[in-house]
Amino acid sequence: MGMHLIELPYHPYTILNLFDPLSNTPWSMLLYSGHNNKHPDSRFDILVTDPTLTLITHNNITTISYGKNHQIDNTDPFILLNKYIHIMNMKPENNCQLPFQGGFLGVFGYDLARYIESLPKLAEQDLSFPDMAIGLYRWAIIADHKLCKNYLVTHDDPNQILNWVYKQQHIYNNHVSNTSFNLIQPWQSNISRAEYAQKFHTIQKHIISGNCYQVCLSQRFSAPYTGDEWIAFRYLLHYNHAPFSAFIRLPNKLSILSLSPERFLKLHNTKIKTQPIKGTLPRLKNAQDDYHQIIKLSKSTKNQSENLMIVDLLRNDIGKVAVPGSIHVSKLFDIQSFPGVHHMISTITGELSNNFSACDLLRACFPGGSIIGAPKVQVMQLIEQLEPQRRNIWSGSIGYLSCCGNMDTNIAIRTMLAERQYLFCSVGSGIIFDSDEELEYQEMQDKISTLLLPLLKKFYLK
Repeated sequence: MGMHLIELPYHPYTILNLFDPLSNTPWSMLLYSGHNNKHPDSRFDILVTDPTLTLITHNNITTISYGKNHQIDNTDPFILLNKYIHIMNMKPENNCQLPFQGGFLGVFGYDLARYIESLPKLAEQDLSFPDMAIGLYRWAIIADHKLCKNYLVTHDDPNQILNWVYKQQHIYNNHVSNTSFNLIQPWQSNISRAEYAQKFHTIQKHIISGNCYQVCLSQRFSAPYTGDEWIAFRYLLHYNHAPFSAFIRLPNKLSILSLSPERFLKLHNTKIKTQPIKGTLPRLKNAQDDYHQIIKLSKSTKNQSENLMIVDLLRNDIGKVAVPGSIHVSKLFDIQSFPGVHHMISTITGELSNNFSACDLLRACFPGGSIIGAPKVQVMQLIEQLEPQRRNIWSGSIGYLSCCGNMDTNIAIRTMLAERQYLFCSVGSGIIFDSDEELEYQEMQDKISTLLLPLLKKFYLK
């Protein structure tokens, strides 16, 4: 059976409403582009559920599940995924303009770095999220907000799927929803202000002695909660029109709420694009003051040098799989504005060499340099010494590899992890030679102000 494309009724929030009844089902995933008219990447949303095949990697072992069959494999997860991409046997439509036409979708945690580089095991592994959780989806519902259309893309019988989707919707709408969400305590950080200062100075020593040039140091906030994480995610969408957002429900009551503004890697045909963020200033209420923030950020030599280091690192990473001479920096130090902050973003493009696949590209650049620093391996070793807990999913990547060859992934920043009735949210900032400790600490507060504060104000029951 070939691919079917069925047009569905459109409303800007149809896809969120269709996801409501699926939001508690393991392997339901929504890639959400933020519904922001001003952002060029706020065009498509992708809803998937009920995968035919899943790959879950935990501590060097990947479990491949297909119906009731399970097998395990200790191959490098990227190489294993590549193998399944080749055998999935789904034929795309050549002239279809949709970015995802069925294929693999899911999450690549930061700790997959351990399969690529040799890193010490020092940070505490206190969360049980997998290193990789990817599903093979034979159908998806996709919203195109530019053309104001919704589509069902499927490699199976479309009528059967639509009947099932509308039935879920019907059951959900007739069932009086008593779900709620509440934070039980305020947010707590895993490092104190004094510990941050100490770690900052350790990093400065490493930079002065030439071990590294830039280190992204993070802290992790957590708070206990009750209720449904999907409610928290839908609420946060009002504050974060982030073009690379995602809600992922995994087995074992694990969920991921990502409101990421950052693209990691996009592959379209053979064209590669990466857009690292380095440089952040908060938005200000007064329009004139806010405009001055943009000018200030665009002229900041400190932020430019931080950004340039990561641009060089990514050119190098992409260079491992790109056609020689094809890599260009098409935008350097571009300023983009989001609801809470202004970011400095550069754009690097290249051409994938025909000896390599999307998976090879992902592996060559993983994890994204913008949330690590430079040089990458030395900094990852240092992060392992300085951060109390493993990063887990945070600063990994969420996205899809479509059967048509397209890939698009985010950097999983501004991302909350929900496990055992606790929400965890990490935030980092890049430290370089001329960083100011006070300002770096403040930058982290600015980054999470549109995540942690709205939840606290609305859902914290004193």
